Amino acid sequence: MRLRDISEGELLARLFPLYAGARPALRAPLLVGPGDDAAVVGAPGGSVVATTDSMVRGLDWRDEWSSAHDVGVKVAAQNLADIAAMGALPTALLVSLAADPDLEVAWAVELARGVASVAEQAGAPVVGGDLSSAPLGVVVVSVTALGDLGGLAPVLRSGARVGDVVAVCGSLGLSGGGLVLYGRGEADPDAARRGAQADAHLVEPLDDRSVAVRALMRHHRAPAVPWGCGPVAAAAGAHALVDVSDGLVTDLGRVAAASGVSVDLHGSVLRDRYAAGPLTLALGPDEALHQVLAGGEEHSLVGAFDDAAALPAGDEPWRVIGRVVAQGAEGPSVTVDGLVPDARGWDHFAR
Repeated sequence: MRLRDISEGELLARLFPLYAGARPALRAPLLVGPGDDAAVVGAPGGSVVATTDSMVRGLDWRDEWSSAHDVGVKVAAQNLADIAAMGALPTALLVSLAADPDLEVAWAVELARGVASVAEQAGAPVVGGDLSSAPLGVVVVSVTALGDLGGLAPVLRSGARVGDVVAVCGSLGLSGGGLVLYGRGEADPDAARRGAQADAHLVEPLDDRSVAVRALMRHHRAPAVPWGCGPVAAAAGAHALVDVSDGLVTDLGRVAAASGVSVDLHGSVLRDRYAAGPLTLALGPDEALHQVLAGGEEHSLVGAFDDAAALPAGDEPWRVIGRVVAQGAEGPSVTVDGLVPDARGWDHFAR
């Protein structure tokens, strides 16, 4: 069954229960839920943090790599990372789908399941959105996320100070590494094992490299975002925060420019803690380090803090990877052990 075979109301009747079933205890009161012209969500902290991201079939995902569930997880996760990078807790999501009417209804339903799974985990219910038709082959998914600062000031990119330590919560390079593997035509271990499930004797244990390949590909398709780290960092006094969406060097470059400083990263830490392991097993040491520095869509958080003693404690650790230093004559920059790396991150228009 395709979208053209049912009405908009019939599709919504399939989607709304998925979102309602994933509605956790609310951080902000939902005064008016889905079904009216707009939802009404309370703002306990007196202000609303808002962000939006879109994903386009063929550009931001490929159907041969990603399921609809993967796409739902990813588009929700990247929005939650932006909310977290402001030091806020997510309170609500809005989901829009513009699709070729020949799209399978089952795809739209699985997309909703993916979004709902992340919404439930993050405590941010889906409160509305939009449906629209699109030209042949076009599918665009967009999520808008709302958040609450809990009475604290937002943590901006412009707050880094000379002498601060730079620390990361989450992984680095896994998503970019997964994209490299897909681009090379590497076999997806998950897809191979799904295809062999009918014949149990064909499912063999994965070797170490295949386990590493699977980890990178999974993270690219559906990243795990440490969304809870943002508010914890804000409460601990983080001076600046940013979501690693376009690459570590690129995103820290934005912090450096906004703050009027430079950032020097510790090469040994990046190599030994982040490039080593699955990245090196799957890609080799040189490409592994490149992905740590330039790989996008990781959606970990990087922050600037007074010192190592100021790093938040908790289940998701922050690890020091560098230090904020005074900018030189060339202006704000990001270096590794004092040298400018060849690490160009993602840009939607400059290819």
